[in-house]
Amino acid sequence: MDTSMKEYAAFEEKVKRTIFIDNLSPVATEAVIKAAIDQFGNVIQVKFIPNYLEPKNIGQSALVELENAAQAKTIISEISSSSFMICGMPRPVRARAAEPEMFDDRPIKPGRKIVCRWLDSNDPDFEVAKKIKLMVRKHAEETKFCLKHQLEEEENLAKQQTEILNAAHKKYELIDSVVGSRVADRLADIYRVNIPKAEHQ
Repeated sequence: MDTSMKEYAAFEEKVKRTIFIDNLSPVATEAVIKAAIDQFGNVIQVKFIPNYLEPKNIGQSALVELENAAQAKTIISEISSSSFMICGMPRPVRARAAEPEMFDDRPIKPGRKIVCRWLDSNDPDFEVAKKIKLMVRKHAEETKFCLKHQLEEEENLAKQQTEILNAAHKKYELIDSVVGSRVADRLADIYRVNIPKAEHQ
C-alpha cells in the first residue's frame, strides 16, 4: 500500500469516528462543545465549519472527532433521542455521522482525477452543465428561503420561552412575597387550614 492510499485510509477512519453537529448557538465555543460532548465520550478535536454564505445569526455547525467510531454512534443516538441544548439555543442540537465532503483538509482519493475544461455550446456536455448550473441556483434560493423561515421560527420560539420564564418568575416572586408577609398564615387561620411552615420561619 503506497503512501497516498495509507493517508486516505487513515482519513476514512477519522471520518468514521467524527460526528457533524448543527443548530449550535453563535456564541458556542470549542471549549463549551467539548465539555458538553465529553459526558458521552472522549472528544479529540472540535472544528467549526466556516459560514461564508448563510446569515451570521444562523446556528453554527461543527465536526467533533471522538476517540473511536463506537463513541460517535453512541453520541449520535443520545443526542437524537433527547433535547440536547448547548448555550441556550432555542432549538436542540442535531447530530449525524460525518461525511468525507465535510472536511476541507481531506486528502485526494487515490485514483481520482479532476479535469477542468471550457465547454463549447456545441459540446454534448454543455446542456448537462447548464442544467447543473440552474439546479445549483435553484437549490441556493430554496436553502435561503428555508433558513429565513428557520430563523423566524427560532425567534418566535425564543420569545415564547422568555415569556414563559418571566411568567414563572413572577409567580415565584408572588408566592415568596405571600409567604414572607405571613398572609398565608393569616388566611390559614381564617379558613382553619394547616399549611407546612417554610424553612426560614
